[in-house]
Amino acid sequence: VLTGLAIAAEKNRFTRPRLTRDRRIAIREGRHPVVERMAGRGGFVPNDCVLDPDGEQIQTITGPNMAGKSTFLRQVALITLMAQVGSFVPATEAEIGIVDRLFTRVGASDNLAGGQSTFMVEMKETAGILNNLTARSLVVLDEIGRGTSTFDGISIAWAVAEHLHATALRPLVLFATHYHELTDLARTLERVANYSVAVREWKGDVVFLRRIVPGPASQSYGIQVAGLAGVPASVIARAKQILANLE
Repeated sequence: VLTGLAIAAEKNRFTRPRLTRDRRIAIREGRHPVVERMAGRGGFVPNDCVLDPDGEQIQTITGPNMAGKSTFLRQVALITLMAQVGSFVPATEAEIGIVDRLFTRVGASDNLAGGQSTFMVEMKETAGILNNLTARSLVVLDEIGRGTSTFDGISIAWAVAEHLHATALRPLVLFATHYHELTDLARTLERVANYSVAVREWKGDVVFLRRIVPGPASQSYGIQVAGLAGVPASVIARAKQILANLE
């Protein structure tokens, strides 16, 4: 196993992480080892991440689908895990405070045989996280509250974020969401910070820059992403009209 990790480290230019007894995680130019392997070294955009129980304890990540939010969340979790099993990590530099539990609520899954919807599974996973937190936990949350009404979903996601901030344990949290209302949390909660995936518009299309930058996303770009996915132009045009009416 150790030989395999050494070969992977040399082949993929991994860096030796510094493991510390504090709870801070600081990663400079971190990468997702699997996505980078598929995209090629030059095709992957590295990103920094600093989480601190006394500073930015919770980071909310906004931005459109396909922009790279989930990859960013997963790479931070993977780098933390790899460091603690004795591996070098895909980053220019990494300081990893020991984590005793790594909680994730990512992806969507149904338990049809058990009669549980995607939303019920999501809520059970969320309950498991909130009920088993420790002071050394790293929590990765990707899109909580999607499977119910918008107002219910926002309310649940908001309350979960408030709880993670209010608990004396102060776990480190990455919270990706499409609910832009959640970016208001940073106004009232001192250890919450907003980040987003940088995008640019070019001739009516959206271009993903894959770069995590400070501040909330300006919009979700959902209709543009639908167009990139191949939804007919007539449907996209009508969706823009409906959006204008709703706004």
